[in-house]
Amino acid sequence: MLRISSVSFPGLGIGEAELDSVAFSIGSFDIAWYALIIIVGMISAVAYIMFRASKIGITPEDILDAVLFVIPIGILGARLYYVLMNIENYSSFADALDIRSGGLAIYGGIIAGTLTVLVVCKIKNIRFMAFADCVSPGLILAQAIGRWGNFMNGEAFGGETDIFCRMGLNNFLTAYDTVYVHPTFLYESLWNVLGFILINLFYKHKKYDGQIFLLVFGWYGFGRMLIEGLRQDSLYIGIFRVSQVLGGCIFIVCAALLVYFIFKKPYEDLFKYDSKYKKKGKK
Repeated sequence: MLRISSVSFPGLGIGEAELDSVAFSIGSFDIAWYALIIIVGMISAVAYIMFRASKIGITPEDILDAVLFVIPIGILGARLYYVLMNIENYSSFADALDIRSGGLAIYGGIIAGTLTVLVVCKIKNIRFMAFADCVSPGLILAQAIGRWGNFMNGEAFGGETDIFCRMGLNNFLTAYDTVYVHPTFLYESLWNVLGFILINLFYKHKKYDGQIFLLVFGWYGFGRMLIEGLRQDSLYIGIFRVSQVLGGCIFIVCAALLVYFIFKKPYEDLFKYDSKYKKKGKK
C-alpha cells in the first residue's frame, strides 16, 4: 500500500523525516520505492551469482537462462504464499494478483525459486547443491537490500520499545499516532549483511557441495526465528507465527546436517562444469 510515513531514530540522534513510498509517477501510475529497491536487490544477487558460478565453470549465459524463469516464478510463489496466509482478505482473483497493494513472502519465493532451479539444473546437467552454494549468499544479500523497501513503506516493524535504536513511526499502520517501535526491518537487514560477509570469508574453506547452502539458510533461519518474534505484522496459523516456526525448523535442520557432515563428509569431489555440459570432479 502506498503511503507517507514520518520516521525518526531519537536514540541515534536522527530527527523526524517524512518518507513517501512513491519514488516517482508516470502519468497516473505510481512507481514505489519498494519496487525499485527490490529490483536493486535482484540485480545485486544476479551479479553475485554470476561471480560465484564463474568459479566452477558456469557461464553468465547459463545464469541468465535460469534467471529468466526463476525471478518471475519466484515472485509468483512469494505472492501466492502471502495470499494463502491471508486468504480471508481477498475477495477476487484480481485482488490476489494486485501486487502493488502489498504482500510478498520470501519463503514462498524461495520454495518456488528452488523448484525452478532444480528443473534448470536437471536440464543443464549441473549439480544442484553446487549451484545452490552460488545462489544462496545472493539471496540473503537481496533480502538485506529488499528490507529497505519495507522501511520506505513504513512497515515490517516490531512492538513498542524504548531501546536505544527505537524507531519513531507515524503513518496509516499506527493510526497516525507516533509510536516508538523495534525497527525489525533494520535488524534483519544488518543480520543478513553480517551473514553475507562471514559466509564469503568462509567460502574458500568449503569442503563439500551444499555446505554454503546449509550455512546460509541456517544463519537466515536463526535470525528470522528471533526477529519474527518482535514483529507486529506476522502471518499466523492459529497461535503460531508461520515465519518464526519455519525459521526455527530451517535452522534446526541445517545445523543438524552441518554437524552430521563434520563426521561423515560426502564422498563426491567439488563440482566443476565444462563447456560441453559434462560434470567433472575437482582435481
